[in-house]
This record gives sequence, structure tokens and C-alpha cells, in this order.
Amino acid sequence: MEAQAQGLLEAEPLQGRDEDAVASADFSSMLSEEEKQELKAELVQLEDEITTLRQVLSAKERHLVEIKQKLGMNLMNELKQNFSKSWHDMQTTTAYKKTHETLSHAGQKATAAFSNVGTAISKKFGDMSYSIRHSISMPAMRNSPTFKSFEERVETTVTSLKVFFRRRSYEEAKED
Repeated sequence: MEAQAQGLLEAEPLQGRDEDAVASADFSSMLSEEEKQELKAELVQLEDEITTLRQVLSAKERHLVEIKQKLGMNLMNELKQNFSKSWHDMQTTTAYKKTHETLSHAGQKATAAFSNVGTAISKKFGDMSYSIRHSISMPAMRNSPTFKSFEERVETTVTSLKVFFRRRSYEEAKED
């Protein structure tokens, strides 16, 4: 008996198949005329209440818009605020912080490397200008110790940068 009582009291929602069965069932033959009249009156009352609630909601929405206009809040301002909040939330994520830190570090390394290359180029051009004045042909300049030294430094810098970025890629892949 208790199992039957529990089955009747289950609070699970109806499934699609159950809803179809309930909708197609004809309960009107089981109701007396008095019960039908009461249900019809209740139906009319519920429809009236729903209409009233819709009107109240509409009035409150209009009032909300008026208040926002008085406060200078419009759709564009709300979008700006939402965007600012989303941007701030994104900046506080761990992934963003790690990416920012990595790119910042890589930028600093690249800046230092390019600065060193620039300094080396300036120095070597200064040395080569002297060498060019005293040398007639380009092959002689290319074979000069100054030019060879310059070439080696550029190659070393490029190799260092490649190794640095490969390590970074490997470390980031390992962290993921």
C-alpha cells in the first residue's frame, strides 16, 4: 500500500509521452456540471490575473527605462560597462596572466637582442668604412676579419633567438 501511495505522490515532471496522454484524455465526462462551472470560473480568473501581471510588468519595464534615462544610462553605456567588466575578468584569468608574462618576457629578450645587433652593426660599419676606404674590392671586405666577426655575431644572435622561442613553445606546451 505504501509503495502505491508513494507512486501517486512523486513530484517528477511529466515526460513528453505522459503530457500527450494527459492532453488527449477526456476528463469532462468524469466531472459534474457544478465542477465544470467552477473550473471555467477559475480559468477565467487565472487568465485575468495573467493579463494583469503582464500589464504590471510592462509598466515596471517602462519605469525602469525612465529611471535609466534620468541617470544617463543608455544601451551604449551598459555595453561599455559590460565590456569593461568582461575585459577585467579576462585579465584576471591565469591563462591571460601567463600569456602576458611570456609575451612580455619574449619582447624584452627580442628588444635586447635587436639592440645588441644594432650596436654590433654600427660598430662594424664604422670599422668597415675604414676598411672600405683602404680596400678596392668587396670580396676583400667580405674576407676581412671585421666582416667575418660581424657575420658570426649576427648568426649567434639569430640562433639564440631561435633557441629561446623554441624553449618557450616547449614550456608552454608542457604546461598545457
